[in-house]
Amino acid sequence: MPMTTEILRADLSLPAHADALVLLLDAYARDAAGGGHALSDDIKQRLPGELARRSGVHVLLGFVDGEAAGLAICMEGFSTFACAPLLNLHDFAVRPQFRGQGLGKALLARVAGLAEELGCCKVTLEVLEGNARARGLYLACGFKDYALDPAFGKAMFMQRWLAKD
Repeated sequence: MPMTTEILRADLSLPAHADALVLLLDAYARDAAGGGHALSDDIKQRLPGELARRSGVHVLLGFVDGEAAGLAICMEGFSTFACAPLLNLHDFAVRPQFRGQGLGKALLARVAGLAEELGCCKVTLEVLEGNARARGLYLACGFKDYALDPAFGKAMFMQRWLAKD
């Protein structure tokens, strides 16, 4: 039986969309690729509202036969070298039972379409080097490792946590 796939831009003021966001992001956080730890109850409660307040955040939700199956959380940025906006794919996940069915490719195509709608010059993302399945999907969808000059190597993603009082 063919499955019905729907990808839509979330309206986080709608409880069904907010609930799908939390369900999908929590499932991703629990996965080894997402760190292996559930989101706290506080984050689950606050996240939809916090994301909705940020004008440069775009959430895409993927549903298969009406069930929340995947998400893409994108954040607008700016490329100084191109003097143009860009779209960063900040969080991307497909629940395990829906993997390998084309939902990831469909979500990435919708991310690219969104970037075009916003007048972006590119879509960026980070991926863990050990996440071979995700890397394969991204490569198949046209993403490449980032390097300005091969002599300097590929770009590396780094972070520094800031202490909270």
